[in-house]
Amino acid sequence: MINKDSRILILAPHTDDAEFGCGGSIAKFTENGNDVFCVAFSAAEISIPSRFDKNINKINMREAMEILGIKKNFEINSFQARKFPEFRQEILDYILKIRTDIKPDIVFLPSTFDTHQDHQVIRNEGFRAFKKTTLVGYEIPWNNLTFTTNLFIRLTEKHVKLKISSIKKYISQLGRDYVDKNFIESVLRTRGGQAGCIYAEAFEIIRWLI
Repeated sequence: MINKDSRILILAPHTDDAEFGCGGSIAKFTENGNDVFCVAFSAAEISIPSRFDKNINKINMREAMEILGIKKNFEINSFQARKFPEFRQEILDYILKIRTDIKPDIVFLPSTFDTHQDHQVIRNEGFRAFKKTTLVGYEIPWNNLTFTTNLFIRLTEKHVKLKISSIKKYISQLGRDYVDKNFIESVLRTRGGQAGCIYAEAFEIIRWLI
């Protein structure tokens, strides 16, 4: 179970993936007093429109993490977006260092259904590094061929607002369909309907250790 003593780690291939995949849950965990850590492997500079500074995603992630209640426990690495498969071993070595430094009880990472090549590398190497740890896959709807909803985390309206506010910090992404407030709320309401509440985030249980 996830209790107040659980140390929680979120592995995000790119800045903004943690917020999209489990931003509401992060807000809930920090509110409950959990130690929550977030590691992004790339600021995805290659996808930033030319009118923005190349560091904008790093700045925005700091702002987003603060909204969700993570003041200091986050890192942003510099692996090149879209090319993670070329750096598989380096990424694994980095994750193993994270395992030693943080010693999490629960790790959230991209689901087994995520088709993005960078997300697949983080999931696969995350599994290798944390195969003796509880692993939960988060939902990125536009990347998934399908999704197994066998874990739900119920959210309040406050958590939903914090999730949306954190995503809106990524100003280089504004205008994309999946950044739209109505889209985000519709996904959370759908998962809430499945979980017997108004709002929820859905997850895939990859490995659950009790």
